[in-house]
Amino acid sequence: MKKKNKIALVTGASRGIGKNIALQLIKLGIYVIGTAKTNKGIQIIKRMLDKQGRAIQVNFLNYNNAQVTIQNTMKEIGKIDILIHNSGIINDNLLMNMTIKEWNNVITVNLCSIFCLSKVILPYMLKKKFGRIIVINSVIGYIGQIGQTNYAASKLGLVGFIKSLALEVASRNITVNLIAPGYILTDMTKKILFSKKREIIRKIPTKKFGKPADITHVVKFLLSKKSSYITGQTIHVNGGIYMP
Repeated sequence: MKKKNKIALVTGASRGIGKNIALQLIKLGIYVIGTAKTNKGIQIIKRMLDKQGRAIQVNFLNYNNAQVTIQNTMKEIGKIDILIHNSGIINDNLLMNMTIKEWNNVITVNLCSIFCLSKVILPYMLKKKFGRIIVINSVIGYIGQIGQTNYAASKLGLVGFIKSLALEVASRNITVNLIAPGYILTDMTKKILFSKKREIIRKIPTKKFGKPADITHVVKFLLSKKSSYITGQTIHVNGGIYMP
């Protein structure tokens, strides 16, 4: 890693949108620290990044361990210029059948984790007077979904979080933004999306699913100098299924 290189932390980097983002950041000359919660995911990231980054194992369900792991990494690396928070889980159930564990797990991973990450990383960004924080959200936070009260609540909660944080750090040249994908075709979602393809496509004005690259294009823009006057915003990438 060259000292001049920007350093990005990308959570959930072993597959789908996170993987695509990590690969594209490497092409921009950015040193990438990718997280995954499983050993299998760590091995995928190691092969993918090679000498242009590193993998760290983080399970955001264990808040304290996650925070310590990120803190130790920060001490070793010295800085994080870019935080791209992509990690998230689903644990679907109708509200009447949903357990408190199903509710808490989704809220912890999808919402509390950005609090954990920001607390550790922001002091370094504030000291350098530079930072880019991008959180990958979901259209479900805006339109809702049967069986996903926990997931929708966690995703919409991110909106209030980034708006407030953006106000707190804007004067220090740190921007905080959300990207809200619609139905994106990945290895993880392929089976589900194709099983209900007709029903879902009918709702999408562009009549097609998105690709991980559609999200990465927006990430790259938000990391560029052209976006320096944009903060506290949600950029929707959904084929027109939701228009705020």
